[in-house]
Amino acid sequence: MDIDESKKYGSHVAESPNGNGEKAYDVQHGETRDNSDELQRHLGNRQIQLIAIGGSIGTALFVSIGGALNKAGPGSLLMAYTFYSIVMGCVNNSIAEMSVYMPVSGGFVRLAGHWVDEALGFAAGWNFFFYEALLIPFEITALHTVLGFWRDDIPVWGVAIAVIILYAACNVLAVQAYGEAEFWLSGGKVILIFMLYCFTFITMVGGNPRNDAYGFRYWNKPGSMRAYLAPGTKGEFEGFLAALWAASFCIVGPEYISMVAGEAKRPRTYIKNAYKTVYWRYGIFFILGALCTGIVVPWNDTELDAVNNGGKGAGTAAASPYVIAMTNLTISVLPDITNALLVTSIFSAGNTYTYAASRSLYSLAVQGHAPRFLRKCTRNGVPIWCFAITMCFPFLSFMAVSSASNEVLTWLVGLLTAAGVIDFIIMMLTYIAFYKATQAQGIDRKTLPYYGWFQPYQTYFALAFEICVMFVSGYRVFLPGNFTYDVFFTTYTMVGVTPCLYVFWKLVKRTKIIPSKQVDLSWDAPLIDAYEASFISPPTGFWTEMIQLLGFRRGVRDDVRNV
Repeated sequence: MDIDESKKYGSHVAESPNGNGEKAYDVQHGETRDNSDELQRHLGNRQIQLIAIGGSIGTALFVSIGGALNKAGPGSLLMAYTFYSIVMGCVNNSIAEMSVYMPVSGGFVRLAGHWVDEALGFAAGWNFFFYEALLIPFEITALHTVLGFWRDDIPVWGVAIAVIILYAACNVLAVQAYGEAEFWLSGGKVILIFMLYCFTFITMVGGNPRNDAYGFRYWNKPGSMRAYLAPGTKGEFEGFLAALWAASFCIVGPEYISMVAGEAKRPRTYIKNAYKTVYWRYGIFFILGALCTGIVVPWNDTELDAVNNGGKGAGTAAASPYVIAMTNLTISVLPDITNALLVTSIFSAGNTYTYAASRSLYSLAVQGHAPRFLRKCTRNGVPIWCFAITMCFPFLSFMAVSSASNEVLTWLVGLLTAAGVIDFIIMMLTYIAFYKATQAQGIDRKTLPYYGWFQPYQTYFALAFEICVMFVSGYRVFLPGNFTYDVFFTTYTMVGVTPCLYVFWKLVKRTKIIPSKQVDLSWDAPLIDAYEASFISPPTGFWTEMIQLLGFRRGVRDDVRNV
């Protein structure tokens, strides 16, 4: 779209305010800026694509998925991961339409505050910030635990200091440094998962030291579905629910693409491409990953049952169903390679949480939901004070020096596990408001840079499903003889806290839900249109950037702006 196209979205003024009374784009003087704030668009196509992959692949896919297999069986595991991937595809379809059209810093957090209710943006921002920030020390602790696969005398404080320094180096210099680090780290995740897929196929057809072509043996014996908690069909359904809950924390991704949209080059092209590839990533990484997990090891394997119930090896690579399968087949060396790549995966996850937490805090400051001084950015576009505050959270990993404190840290992180599902609920509520606004203001959604199909029905479906997941996640505590206060509060605290944040800001600021006809759909559109129009070269393809990375086509001028 060119600059004039923004008029059909309701922009008829020469200056487009960014929500804080500041100029975002001055048509008369021809000023072109990256953003209406101080963040800079430096993330290239290949970096965005790998960040999208890294955001949708975590250690849960390699290790924690064994716990879901142990509770549900391979059939229920595959059904749960397939079904939840479909739901997340609906979430992706909704947030993509909004983020590609309005790729602002803070992503879905600012969209919620600007298009639904300022109080919703306040609640979404603080919910997402604490969720991401508190996951950083958790990942550092997990990294130390995984290193224990090789030796158990590595000091926690040593690992924590080293990781904190590396996170600081990746995030304080410029967004390019974070993007480049994630590009290589996410590449390690891709290598790991395809290595495990190859291991699954080769060994299941007989390519293993025992020459045992086991195929789908474990689907027949002990069976494809496990009765969990209760016998019979009811127990099999409870096993499916347990696997579905595990899938809800394993299958993510759209929120991280939304967060980098404000610092992406040519977002209308590169962010759009990233969202479009999310669908097949769900199929390749999560659905196929669940299938492979159920092939390589039976759900009643004694080692799998032991490590997933707090036994030796719990939380390390030894808990991975793939490593257990390698051990069962007497395969050496490969478990060490798997663990080494797991280390990079965990580091990558913590690095992404550091970035997302600092940017969500920055978005809160931009909206006036956090102190104004947090809007200060370096010359390279890094929100320095937001980064400094975020880097205080990794020091909580020192609590792991004491086993009692480590339990407190685990309990604290458990309080926020529902926050991820709440984020998706907020995205769906925001899209419903956005959809109604386009209808009320006579805007044809097919003219938008990204057009989401089957709307708004698929959004209502995803919203209803995520609400159900949020409330039934802790159903086990309501069973006779199973109620415990710690499990109840760790499961449902954020379900109560986030609405309280919403009500608090609504009462303090007297905010109102924005009527559909008054929703500002132009917002930063003139600025983004002008930024996109300033390029005089065509967009750079992913594989073109990859070839350039190898030293070829260096003379080709890509992403050149007329400034």
